[in-house]
Amino acid sequence: MSVKVYIDGQEGTTGLKILERFKGRNDIELLKISEDKRKDLNERKKFINQSDFTFLCLPDAAAIEAVSLVENDNVRIIDASTAHRTNPDWAYGFPELSAEHREKIRNSKRVANPGCYASGFISLVYPLIKKGIIPDTYPVFAYATSGYSGAGKKAIAAYEAADKPFELLSPRQYALNMNHKHLPEMQIISGLANKPMFNPIVDNYYSGMVVSVPIQSGVLGRKISPEEIRNALYENYKDSNFVEVKPVGSECVPDGFLTSNGLSGSNKMELYVFGNEEQTLLCSRLDNLGKGASGAAVQCLNIMMGIDERTGLI
Repeated sequence: MSVKVYIDGQEGTTGLKILERFKGRNDIELLKISEDKRKDLNERKKFINQSDFTFLCLPDAAAIEAVSLVENDNVRIIDASTAHRTNPDWAYGFPELSAEHREKIRNSKRVANPGCYASGFISLVYPLIKKGIIPDTYPVFAYATSGYSGAGKKAIAAYEAADKPFELLSPRQYALNMNHKHLPEMQIISGLANKPMFNPIVDNYYSGMVVSVPIQSGVLGRKISPEEIRNALYENYKDSNFVEVKPVGSECVPDGFLTSNGLSGSNKMELYVFGNEEQTLLCSRLDNLGKGASGAAVQCLNIMMGIDERTGLI
């Protein structure tokens, strides 16, 4: 028996990628709004309330508005915006974090899909705080490289234009005033007492990202081995279908280089631990459009449907 699924904002990058992941599935009946009515409030309301599941692939304000349109108590929402990610009444859509996260997703009618950078950051920091490897007061810094596809349609068009500006050929740092929209969930979901410092970088390739978090023994106040950190990560994710914790050291990356686009097109996430007792570098590699967006959303849908979470995902 199929479930009825509506994507509000199906013309955006995340919506289109969700549609791609539904190809070949006979357990989903897609409700498609007419192109000329996709911004019509009453038409959207009708489709939302006819669905079993609605994905919100919208800006924050529009996502909040869409939730207010729900009148059918059986409708279950998966929101890909940032609007509800720190709302305790919503399940946070990262099932691998803990059994409690997975169970809340399974039973919830409201699931907030994680941000792409936040997914990488939280995958590393949450287990370390949970297991007492670092205190919640540790001054966490993170930097990340990402493909341009996460920046939206206008940015994609600019990067893919034949006459794109010279500066788009270079990696570009942004959010330099320390107010990136993923920071609230990075702090709250990880369990940090203070806002982390975060330096995102967008580069001239389509998709994929690496989020990196350095740990310094001098700041931590004690020496800690890469193996101890790796073991904490492994214990947290050892039963995961999509999150893989790699062995310690650079031997697990070809030629000593960790590429940011290595998981493009996949819902997988790889965690790496490099360094020594004095300085350790943690890296989370994922696809910003996969585990960082549409793949994670489809994985949550599968869990909510009570089927194999890998359905339609690679």
